[in-house]
Amino acid sequence: MFIDSHCHLSFPELNARLPEILGEMAVAQVEQAICICTTMEEFPKVAALAAEHQVLWATVGVHPDNEDVHEPSVDELVAGAQAPKVVAIGETGLDYYRLNGRSIEQDMEWQRERFRTHIRAARQVRKPLVIHTRSSAADTLRVLDEEGGEQAGGVFHCFTESLEVAQAAVERGYYISFSGILSFKNAQDLRDMAKVLPIERLLIETDSPYLAPVPYRGRTNSPAYVPHVAAALAAVKGMSIPELAAQTSANTRRLFGLV
Repeated sequence: MFIDSHCHLSFPELNARLPEILGEMAVAQVEQAICICTTMEEFPKVAALAAEHQVLWATVGVHPDNEDVHEPSVDELVAGAQAPKVVAIGETGLDYYRLNGRSIEQDMEWQRERFRTHIRAARQVRKPLVIHTRSSAADTLRVLDEEGGEQAGGVFHCFTESLEVAQAAVERGYYISFSGILSFKNAQDLRDMAKVLPIERLLIETDSPYLAPVPYRGRTNSPAYVPHVAAALAAVKGMSIPELAAQTSANTRRLFGLV
């Protein structure tokens, strides 16, 4: 019924409880989840999770604000994308939120070059991008355009940017994914945005172990909680939860080619 399009089951706080979490997912009717890679060092564990569990899938990539980690080449990302059940390139993108006094123009160029590498790999393997953008929307769209990102497609995950950015992403063929933030009391602007976006371009996610939805806010998140994200989005869109689940699951399967 439900698909969690973005979670981090390789992270220690979730990986240590994996059998329990998989059981809770089954009870909650969460049929599939995509395990997102954030470093190349982490990739073997992420790929193994997908290979070992029928309901899990994987990506390969390096999160934009991870420093002091192995910097992937296009060839390394392409090779990783050939592993069984690897369905996307990412998590990639740009994150200027924690500049720590650094210059966007100069000192963040390493992020833009990393992002370019991921886009080139995605185009080569014809798999979608999982994009993280925070305080960097204009540059994210610019780099995508410069690198032919429309040819890869993908999703802007855990979306919290403006309606204009969402519409620009959709115009480029991208999907928008909402997390538990959509259920937060102070997220009315986000709900207003979700209301006007086309349902055919929306996904749901947990981004677990982070951002647990209401009524679990403040706790460790889990893919088993993605029905609460679905409920929040269904309320905004004026749909029943089963209708919302069917549509977002179809969108996720279409984007990532899930069986």
